Amino acid sequence: MSKNTRPRVTPPPPGGEAALWRSAGARWRQLFGDFNRLGISFEWHEVPPDTEVDWAPSFHPESVELCLNLAGEAEVEAPGGSLKLGPWSAGFYRQGRTGLRARRLPGAEHQFITLELSPEFLARHLLTAAADLHPLVREVAEGKKTDSAVGASELINSRQRELVLSLRQPPVLASAQAIWYQAKAVELLGEFFFQPVSAEELFCHRQQRVARDRVDKVISLLKRNLTNPPALEEIGREVGCSPFYLSRTFSKETGQTIPQFLRQLRLERAAELLRSGDYNVTEAALEVGYNSLSHFSQAFHQQFGCCPGLYPMATPTQRAAAADSER
Repeated sequence: MSKNTRPRVTPPPPGGEAALWRSAGARWRQLFGDFNRLGISFEWHEVPPDTEVDWAPSFHPESVELCLNLAGEAEVEAPGGSLKLGPWSAGFYRQGRTGLRARRLPGAEHQFITLELSPEFLARHLLTAAADLHPLVREVAEGKKTDSAVGASELINSRQRELVLSLRQPPVLASAQAIWYQAKAVELLGEFFFQPVSAEELFCHRQQRVARDRVDKVISLLKRNLTNPPALEEIGREVGCSPFYLSRTFSKETGQTIPQFLRQLRLERAAELLRSGDYNVTEAALEVGYNSLSHFSQAFHQQFGCCPGLYPMATPTQRAAAADSER
């Protein structure tokens, strides 16, 4: 999107957000909240492969939205910049006077959770620490009317991953969920909306950025050749650190070892091939590097909750339910 482009803010479709997602053939469910009454809304989204949807019309004017991207890739564009989101990454953006564009990128099924935040909610919880806030968020909390903008993307680390996963299945009684979700909203503000200001904090932040960049490069190298991935020593040379340090960094940032993450990438790719209808189970297994059909079937069942032969016939709802039951 050109820096000089000032697109209009697209109004939401008749019927609200549920209608927007349903019309695109995607799944949408509100986990908790009422944006107008409480100032927050947690929402679950699931977009099948090859489905095109621009969810920018669902953004609330003068609000900030935090996107917790679990699977698939997406891009949010604003005049003057864009935010790219990969698997297990987070980023935020502001709906201001100009429009935004939000779309999934080609590839695997897109799954993400959004937290919509009103200016009033942000002001109530953040203005006492305004000096350390990201400028994008601070301007909304202070009530300034500005153009739309996007922040930076960052990987969700293993500690944050547990928080994100809990949002779909709150570990509290129904009567306690309102206070639990509001507490989680505040916790997420603290995790993603602040930036370092002191030299020591800046150094730590730089170290974290280097670690995340290395992890991103590892994931790119694995995706490049799922059937014959490079050895750990070769990956270490590519990213510029020792295999031992790289393994420790990768596990800390993603919550998984490199072999576990490779297994996940292979199985997600196999599921995509099976859904396409162009590959049978044996062909999909070989395409992603499995030489043993029994090992592939066992791993696939552990990942998705059903055997690969039945997976293409299951609806997205059935697949999600099966996977949740396996967890």
